[in-house]
Parts: sequence; C-alpha cells; structure tokens
Amino acid sequence: MYKYVATPVRCYDKPTINDLFRLFGAEYLKKYSGRMSSDQVKAAVSIMNCRTEKAGSVVYRCQLCDTLHRVPKSCGNRHCPTCQGGKAKQWLAEQQLRLLPCSYFMMTFTVPSQFRTFMRSHPKECYKALFQAATEAMFKLAKDLKYLGSANLGMTGVLHTWGRDLSYNPHVHFIVPGGAIGQDGVSWISSSEKFFLPVKALSKIYRAKYKAIMKRRGLLDQIPKELWSQPWNVNSKAVGDGRASLRYLAPYVFRVAIGNYRIKRVWKESCGQWWVEFTYRPKGERMYRPMQVRSEEFLRRFLVHILPTGFQKVRHFGFMHKRSKWKPRWLSMLVTVSRGLVYELMVMPDLVVERKPMCCPKCGGELTCLGFVPASQCELPIVPQKPTVDTS
Repeated sequence: MYKYVATPVRCYDKPTINDLFRLFGAEYLKKYSGRMSSDQVKAAVSIMNCRTEKAGSVVYRCQLCDTLHRVPKSCGNRHCPTCQGGKAKQWLAEQQLRLLPCSYFMMTFTVPSQFRTFMRSHPKECYKALFQAATEAMFKLAKDLKYLGSANLGMTGVLHTWGRDLSYNPHVHFIVPGGAIGQDGVSWISSSEKFFLPVKALSKIYRAKYKAIMKRRGLLDQIPKELWSQPWNVNSKAVGDGRASLRYLAPYVFRVAIGNYRIKRVWKESCGQWWVEFTYRPKGERMYRPMQVRSEEFLRRFLVHILPTGFQKVRHFGFMHKRSKWKPRWLSMLVTVSRGLVYELMVMPDLVVERKPMCCPKCGGELTCLGFVPASQCELPIVPQKPTVDTS
C-alpha cells in the first residue's frame, strides 16, 4: 500500500513532467489509484520521487580534494523523461551500422478507434498481438510469387501508443528493407524502390491474423463483432535508404508520450482548478499549437501510455533479429553483390558511448562513485545534478 504525501503548491516558470507529478500526483493517486493498474501507480510514484531525497542518494568522493558528495538517485523508470539520457543516440548508432544498401519502407499498422477501449483494458495481450499479427501478415503476403516469392523478410518494429495531443492511439511502425532472402538462403530478391507490398491485401490478412490471435487467447467474445468487418488501416511509405526513418523512430524508442520542452505553463483559476498548457502539432500542419487541459486530465493522458512491466516496445524480426542465422556483414555483402554495387570492407571499432565524468563543484576533480545510501542514513550535502547524468 502506497502512502501519499501532498506536495506544497508552487508555480514553475518552465515546469517538467516530474514537476507536474510532484504538484498533482499525490492527489491524483488518492482519488484514482483504485482504477489504475499497478504499473501506472508504480510509474507515477517513481516519477514523483525521481532525483529527490525520497529516492535516496548516490555517494561520490572527489579524487583531488577527497570531499564526499551525494547526488539524488534517478528512479530509472523507462517512462520517466529525466532518466533516458543518451540511450536513443546509442540505439540509433547501433541500428545505422546494420542498414543494408537497399531501399527501405515504413510500414504502419493501426487498429480501429472502437477497439482502443478494449486494448486499454488488455494492454499486454493486445500489444503483443499487434506485433504478431502485423509480422505474420507481411511474411504471408511476401511469400506470394506475385510479390517477392519468399517469406525471409527482416524488420524492426516500434510500438507507439500516443497521438499528437496525448490521445490514446496504439500503432506499430516497422522499418523494412525492400527485399527478401531467397528460399535457397543465399540469394537476394529486391523489391521495387517505390512499392513493397499491397496495403489493401495486407490489411485484410492483418485483421484476420489479429482475430485468430484473440480467439486463441479466449478474448474474442469480449470484442464487438462489427470490428471484424471494418477496415484495419495499414500504410506503406518508401523512405529511401532508411536513415531518415531510423532518425524519426529513434527518439520514440526511449521517449515518453510527451517531452518537457512541450510543457509551456501551469496556472490556477480563482475557483482552485489547475490547468496545464502544452503544445502539439495537428496532422498536416507544420506549426505547433497550444492545448490547455485540466491537471487531472493531463496526468490521465500521460498515464494511459504506461506499458506493462517487462513489455518490449522495440522488436526485431526475421533476418533483422540478433539471433538470425544470417549475419549483418554477410547479408550486406549479399545485397551489394545482388544489386551490382561495389562492396567496401571496413574494419569498424566496437561502438562505445562515452559518458562525461561528474566533477567536484569545489575543485573540479573527477568524482568516484562509492555506492547507494538511503536518504535517512546520509547527512552529506546534496550536489546539484544535471539532467544528463543517470544515477539509476
């Protein structure tokens, strides 16, 4: 049972997500925790306590002046915007090293809006089915001789659950190389640079696969029958060599539903109601527009995107899987030779993302980590911590 302590109301010039949870989170949990999942409650409490004295501290010693310092510990929750650091940059660099010399496609699979209420109450089963139904549909259609004639595809999928205005809109983006490994396992079949698979046929197969998965899991009777007669939207877009699409997806891999930079202001009406203003970009427009919602509504919209514990929002399939029998270097050489290109063998060092060491605020010396200490057991002064430092 969680104990909630109300935080004194303060106004912030540039509020962050963590600030909003500290302002309104305790009251929200008192009011709605009975309707929330355990994952949502856990995430809310973690975000509220992140880098505060309640989370405990990490103790450091300066190598020059031997002074001890303590830094408030990060919560480490993947839904906390403060704790992501440079993970997206590292993921992007790793994926770019695996790009093949061919055209790429962005395949997007969504569900009807009437199905979202059911998905919200069964997130783990429905999100997993979204990945499974979409990949099985692509494998089946690619095997048709009218298209590629082989099901040996490769793809990377990233789950998104939010719309531009924080609304609940679950969908999966797949980055797919334009081609497949032949049935013999040693040849490459290229697709057109502008066309991969027909989306109308793919939509029907995708819907049928999803229905079959729900039936196997005993959930089909809880879903309105009319959903299976509606079109399930699938979109295919040629994205060139794949670098631009990876740069588009990379921030979403480790980013939460909304970034701190989009929170503009928080204010209180004379009646006592708090409001939050954030910006969003309407579909088809380039300019960001402001949106104002009540504080409770903002937290509700944020928490609906909390994923089940242990659920992987990024998944690799086919020859893009790390355990695939087709190794990236061999596959890159195969695609190059098959397309009549010139293959250059380059020796690349292992990817290492360097972190800047923490420095002593007194003398500038490098700090050495000594370990974690609960807040009640440490009386050392707190060292101001920059958001880029991860103490999770």
